[in-house]
Amino acid sequence: MSIVKQPQADALKKPHLNLAVVGHIDNGKSTLTGRLLLETGYVDEKGFKEIEEEAKKLGKEDFKYAWILDRLKEERERGITIDAMHVGFETSKYFFTIIDLPGHRDFVKNMIVGASQADAALLVVSARPGEFEAAIGPQGQAREHLFLLKTLGVNQLIVAVNKMDVVNFDQKRFEQIKNDLGKLMRLLGYDPTKVPFIPVSAVTGDNIKSKSTNMSWYNGPTLLELLDALQPPPRLTDKPLRMPVQDVFSVTGAGTVIVGRVESGVLKNGDRIVVMPSAKVGDVRSIETHHMKLDDAKPGDNVGINVRGIDKNDVKRGDVIGQLNAPPTVADEIVARVVILEHPTAIGVGYTPVMHVHTATVPTQFIELISKLDPRTGQTVEQKPQFLKKGDVAIVRMKPLKPVVVEKYSDMPALGRFALRDMGRTVAAGQIIEIKPAKVEIKT
Repeated sequence: MSIVKQPQADALKKPHLNLAVVGHIDNGKSTLTGRLLLETGYVDEKGFKEIEEEAKKLGKEDFKYAWILDRLKEERERGITIDAMHVGFETSKYFFTIIDLPGHRDFVKNMIVGASQADAALLVVSARPGEFEAAIGPQGQAREHLFLLKTLGVNQLIVAVNKMDVVNFDQKRFEQIKNDLGKLMRLLGYDPTKVPFIPVSAVTGDNIKSKSTNMSWYNGPTLLELLDALQPPPRLTDKPLRMPVQDVFSVTGAGTVIVGRVESGVLKNGDRIVVMPSAKVGDVRSIETHHMKLDDAKPGDNVGINVRGIDKNDVKRGDVIGQLNAPPTVADEIVARVVILEHPTAIGVGYTPVMHVHTATVPTQFIELISKLDPRTGQTVEQKPQFLKKGDVAIVRMKPLKPVVVEKYSDMPALGRFALRDMGRTVAAGQIIEIKPAKVEIKT
């Protein structure tokens, strides 16, 4: 039995937000997420007691909140979160789906998938000396995650300065972190004066649900109050249906179940749908979220859909579902504005990193460097540059080396923003300006 409770029907009537929890390994993301679930009544008490006893036996009592999420044996043994998990909880105002995101460098790929679905992000940084500095250093995941969130269009951010108990709830340490992180955020395009910073301790519960008596110097809202202050983004209900596929299962007695988040349009029971780029056509038999049946799914909803006429092997993560009268666009070539974040030498025509766009990953080749731009004004400073290096902003033409669905950023941001990775790191990120569509025949 899962230790995390499923939401009741009333919870799902509240406005729904997807929250990405991000940050460097060991800064306490899973512990803070576990504590949030516990404080909002989404953890089975009997199951939690068992976890507490097990953690005590192993001398790892501080891990008990993280273990609410890290249920898999492998994750417990390694002490890191591997896959982006979807769990839900509610505040007085919203129903949240938490995308608990891996902080370990090996798993940035999953972090990108999670962040591409997020409406807002909770960045967790540790107050412990050395841990915070590593997180925002040149190789730090907090730095990389912040850059990716900005590029992927996640502009609502809360910063939780965790492990305040470790530094005796020291206000000076909190202010120092706020200052240092603020400088980095400014470089990445965030306005730190508009981002709330909150000192917390996930292990002791300070400032999560109720005000901390250990930090009387902090007079701001609690973490749950800050979550309630978030704003729902505009939902693209008037656009064609687009639902990137996160996962696909074959369920005994039910058939093929496709899991994903609706990014635009409305999906209804009985709809005839097409999966691109494979051009497979089928019918929606039922729609479910958190084990509850729905009549329709709107933008922002994470759902599982049971389909007739489409085999499990016809669909994979990274595909996109649409309707027959306005099928998702498969790209032959794209023109994009890119920012080069990190590259040891220079990028020229022929360079082939891996593109991460919504839930898809595809090798993509630079086939033309069109122009270099001034990062501050966006004006062209050089036509047809020979190469690009770290810090450059440019317009480039790229060719995906496998079929992939994308849309223009101006039409559908979630399917038009991407990250480029190579050598285990994010080398660039960008937004799609134009698409030359590939010819795909749909047989109905």
